[in-house]
Amino acid sequence: MGAPAPDQPGLSAAEAAARLAADGPNELPASRPLGMWRLLVEVVSEPMFLLLGACGAIYLLLGDRGEALLLLAFVVVVVVMTFVQKRRAEHSLSALRVLSSPRALVVRGGRQQRIAGRELARGDIVLLAEGDRVPADIELLTASNLTVDESMLTGESAPVAKQPAGEGGGAGAGRVYAGTLVTNGTASGRVAATGPRSALGRIGASLSALGGGPTPIQRETGRVVRQVAVGGLGLAAGLGLVHWWLRGDWLRALLAGLTLAMAVLPEELPVVLTLFLGLGAWRLARRQVLARSIPAVELLGATSVLCVDKTGTLTANRMEVARLWSERARHDGADLPLPPALHALLEYAVLASHRLAFDPMEAAIGRAGAGWLAGSGRLHADWRLVDDYPLSRRLLAMSRVWQAPRGDGYLIAAKGAPEAIVDLCHLDAARADAIAAQVAAMARDGLRVIGVASAAFASALLPADQHAFDFVFLGLLALADPLRPEVPAAVAEAHAAGIRVVMITGDHPATALAIARQAGIAADGCLTGEALRGLDDGALAARLAGTSVYCRIAPEQKLRLVRAFRARGEIVAMTGDGVNDAPALKAADIGVAMGARGTDVAREAAALVLLADDFSSLLDAVRHGRRLYANLRKALVFIVAVHVPIVGLSVLPVLAGWPMLLMPVHILFLQLIIDPACSIVFEAEPLEADAMRRRPRDAASRLFDREILLRGLAQGGGLLVLLTMLYLQVRWRGGAHELARTAVFVALVGANVCLIHANRSWRGAWERPVFANRYFVWGGLGVLLLLLLALGVAPLRAVFGLVPPDPGAALGGLVVAMLSLAWFETVKRIAARRAARA
Repeated sequence: MGAPAPDQPGLSAAEAAARLAADGPNELPASRPLGMWRLLVEVVSEPMFLLLGACGAIYLLLGDRGEALLLLAFVVVVVVMTFVQKRRAEHSLSALRVLSSPRALVVRGGRQQRIAGRELARGDIVLLAEGDRVPADIELLTASNLTVDESMLTGESAPVAKQPAGEGGGAGAGRVYAGTLVTNGTASGRVAATGPRSALGRIGASLSALGGGPTPIQRETGRVVRQVAVGGLGLAAGLGLVHWWLRGDWLRALLAGLTLAMAVLPEELPVVLTLFLGLGAWRLARRQVLARSIPAVELLGATSVLCVDKTGTLTANRMEVARLWSERARHDGADLPLPPALHALLEYAVLASHRLAFDPMEAAIGRAGAGWLAGSGRLHADWRLVDDYPLSRRLLAMSRVWQAPRGDGYLIAAKGAPEAIVDLCHLDAARADAIAAQVAAMARDGLRVIGVASAAFASALLPADQHAFDFVFLGLLALADPLRPEVPAAVAEAHAAGIRVVMITGDHPATALAIARQAGIAADGCLTGEALRGLDDGALAARLAGTSVYCRIAPEQKLRLVRAFRARGEIVAMTGDGVNDAPALKAADIGVAMGARGTDVAREAAALVLLADDFSSLLDAVRHGRRLYANLRKALVFIVAVHVPIVGLSVLPVLAGWPMLLMPVHILFLQLIIDPACSIVFEAEPLEADAMRRRPRDAASRLFDREILLRGLAQGGGLLVLLTMLYLQVRWRGGAHELARTAVFVALVGANVCLIHANRSWRGAWERPVFANRYFVWGGLGVLLLLLLALGVAPLRAVFGLVPPDPGAALGGLVVAMLSLAWFETVKRIAARRAARA
């Protein structure tokens, strides 16, 4: 809905930029991302790096300065990698904070523009409407039925009436304050104070920020990390004691214990989650979907019901007047002159709309009036708006009261739902039935129909209710809003993915069913708001399974429908744009606000904001949610699998009486593979080809479940057996321990690269081309180069405890790496068969 605007052009772009530069952005001190130094301190204080420091100190005590220095160099590399990954995630979330800031509709250079609230400057002319969050302290210039919720400033829950200074009212009535909410009416005003100079800034309030608390997956991950860390540290302490008891060397025993602790600790899990969720939200933003709540990103893949509005979501929201009808004439919207008998109908439809219309329907009526009534004397730019009666839940019609420059009384223009206009005009049953038949015929063609009426009023004191006017029925005006061309394919994709699409609209039943049929939504019948009021919860639950179109639905009934779907165990995504939609958006598992036409209240209540108001964006969000969850699970399988041989090769030599196979420097080298693979390679993997042909996952399913654990243990356990056999084979044919260690280390590094490739897809590795993921290609080449350096540079080779491999050891390492890939694929195939049987 538009707002009355003063006859002032507002600031120019240059003036706004100059004042913004002088005053700073219009924002308050909010929760900001961690600073660079604070983030660095957080990284280096992680347990893994503390363990590495302890290992370095032990090497110095043992007199092995080269090993200690190399360990320190690797620590620096891994710290930098971890810091860069966390910083990248912080930047992604920071960009989302900027996107989710309030918006403002301003007049600059005589033109309306919608800008980010932080770009407001002192002196800007701002237009306000119901549902807007006031972006700055504003001196009112015009106002119509304006009330504002100032509870966040005053603690008083009752809305406060506002009007421009000089028109009465108490102290503060002529100003609205930053952070307050417009609950009714429209207004325009001039920005008086921004940012910390506003009333909200002076009392030190802060804006809520994105990602303020841990998500469910983050809490689950934290619990798993704590449990594994406690168990691993206990196992490490036990291994150190066994080593000391068997060999009597307490420094070597301590080093063996610390090495095992490093091998067990899943320190990459929090980094992986932070990066996955942050980059997932950032990727959604690039697709014009703003995630205001990170848990919504997690839940998207489990969505089973999409409750969508018709206008602007399924349709193009480009309304045009398609038909005018009165009891005396009809016009089908062709490029023909409008019959004189219909002039009054269109004249009063224009008068019942806002002059600066933001609503697409009112904008279409304004365009039709400007075209068909040009030069007729029926466009009244000089008339003065006296008052208006807004749409209400009790009466789905609105009236505007006008006064002509030389007129004594008032002229009233009303428009709204045809049945409401018929009620206002007090028509007899025969006329009402004839009008209803016309409405049904238009609605069957997919047109949105409104009624129009006029009245005259001679008294100076206006009544409190529209029913007091003596309205005359003028006719019906029908608007066409074509279906978006991409909607049928998107609905079909949703159905293929096991997601039910439900239309909830305030439109006429015939209009709703016509659009539903065009979109491919099941349209065997519909449930009206009136029928819904007569159903108890049990009867409504019985109707939900077979009904996908709900029409003439009031905002509070949307809340009831969302709760009813959730009570059936569905994961519900709900779209909305108005103030009254906020409770339903909040009650849904995933509230989705319309970014272009939605109110600030709807945006703040929602978990997602569609910056492009179309249904295909919502399907994009679901697609990203499924991709995020699947890739997280792939990364977890890899993490479990990769730790099994590292732990086994740390424990087995102590129990078997062999020299140490893996040292801290080897584990650090492997960290150079594990961290980037988990957080970059797997995050960048595209969606599985059949992901949108599967049913939604159970919302109660856990990220760390039995399937993940068994698959990871099986893959890692098989690799451990192969590596042990390789060590024994080299020693059996007379090779020294260092040669056997070299063969095992080469095989382990190669097998880790194969493990990444195998887990990039739940299907066969051959179905996912090696070069499809550039991060995997560059990462693999980097690992190969580092391995060649460790083997080919004598000082590095000595620090790693390696020797130049002979042909037999090199061939053995290569064979084990290839056999490990075959084993990983076998485990995947067995797991896929078990899942299919289940």
